[in-house]
Amino acid sequence: MAGHSRRQPPRVGANAHSGWVLRVALPVVATLSIVGPLAWLWQDSRVPAAYSVMDVGYPDYGMGTVPDTSGGGGHGGHMQGQMPDHDMPTPRLVTDMIADPARPADIRVDLVIRQQMLTVAGRSIAGFTVNGTSPGPQILARQGQLVEVHLRNESVADGVTLHWHGVDVPNAMDGVAGVTQDAVPVGGEFTYRFVAKQAGTYWYHSHQVSNPQVAGGLLGSLVVTPKSGIVQQVDVTAVAHTYGGMRTINGKAEDFRVPARAGQRVRIRVTNTDNGPMKIWTGGSYRLLAVDGTDVHQPTDVSDRSLTLTAGGRADLEVTAPSDGTAVRVQLSKATAVIIGPPGVDVPVPPQPASELDLLAYGTPAPLGFDPAHPTRRFEYRIGRRPGFVKGRPGLWWSINGRLFPHVPMYVVREGDVVVMHIENHTGEVHPMHLHGHHEVVLARNGVAASGSPWWVDSLNVPPGESYDIAFMANNPGIWMDHCHNLKHAAQGMIAHLMYEGLDTPYRIAGPADNQPE
Repeated sequence: MAGHSRRQPPRVGANAHSGWVLRVALPVVATLSIVGPLAWLWQDSRVPAAYSVMDVGYPDYGMGTVPDTSGGGGHGGHMQGQMPDHDMPTPRLVTDMIADPARPADIRVDLVIRQQMLTVAGRSIAGFTVNGTSPGPQILARQGQLVEVHLRNESVADGVTLHWHGVDVPNAMDGVAGVTQDAVPVGGEFTYRFVAKQAGTYWYHSHQVSNPQVAGGLLGSLVVTPKSGIVQQVDVTAVAHTYGGMRTINGKAEDFRVPARAGQRVRIRVTNTDNGPMKIWTGGSYRLLAVDGTDVHQPTDVSDRSLTLTAGGRADLEVTAPSDGTAVRVQLSKATAVIIGPPGVDVPVPPQPASELDLLAYGTPAPLGFDPAHPTRRFEYRIGRRPGFVKGRPGLWWSINGRLFPHVPMYVVREGDVVVMHIENHTGEVHPMHLHGHHEVVLARNGVAASGSPWWVDSLNVPPGESYDIAFMANNPGIWMDHCHNLKHAAQGMIAHLMYEGLDTPYRIAGPADNQPE
């Protein structure tokens, strides 16, 4: 009809179109904003099928290192402070760090490792034996002797190594699969050689798939006596280990009885091979003679105080058999005890003391042999826990200086350095920190300076919320693990390393030898 406009169909306006785009795009962008970073973190956490310990993490030179945040592997972070020389010579290999090959051995030991069932307190438990027993045979040497141990793996499918816990061996003898040697396969052999320079109580254990192998009993005791001998009339070793939930001493789930005449002085060498700390106490008095293989300077009698022995740590106690012909009981936790006295004489379990012996103030001061007040290097080892990815696996993981494995520090030193390290535990669990190849002296705990005997350790109990300052001399060149000796924690990424400049390793983690140190 004339004069009337034709009705047009409705049109979708620009605003409506934009709204549709936003409704589609926003969820996509939101998803990508979540998935993208997660995918990057997952990829960044992965490690190659075979890799060198030299290619993970970032180097910390002890002078305020700022790690590379680009996520790249290897030791390519941005460093401040003391840097390596640009014209460094060709790196030496850890395999060069050995005892004098021309020197004949003073002590020779053959150890055959088997994967087999154990019988503990009438129960059958899957585990490992050394020469048919668990714990394996004690190796006894005199200070200064060269020890040669020939290992043969008869039936351990995952391979084995032996680490000499607390003994400052040459680096090639440290027994860490993928760092200082390849795991020894079934039918394979390996020979360890080292000089027992320091008298004390030590132990050996596997460092290949170490958490299950150590828990399964692949371990034994090593005792180095001083050249002059000891003054105690009785000298015994008590290896504490838990098999399948059963606490044992020297492989038996029962008290360890030590015959002693009235008035005899007894030296008890206690080794804690479990993942957690252990309490030690007596109903009478004792003296703490040594910690982790180092003598306490001028120890005094201790009464009504328990001793905390960290995982991996050792303590030498002196107890005197009662003069009245009775016995004395030394509790190694509530489950087991060492009973000293005439055969057949028993004594009730003494109550656990409410107070602990404070090693920060026990004994009297003595020279250290170096000056930690003027260190060459200062390092931080801050233990935390946060979500993320480790080796491509999501979870809640242990962190070191805020970083997750493999992006953890490689602490770099030069031979002759005086090193001070500050350790903090910001988690809810205790961490027994173990540095291979060195002994450290405790300078302070929670800011309180040590006032007693030099407290030398190779395994340090760091409870939740506490901090320690420790120091050591860089006098044993190599590439050394610095990790938590709760071996479950180490398997979850709580591993760093101490490396001397100019050192390298030909070995690889995983790879054809399937090296798995934790």
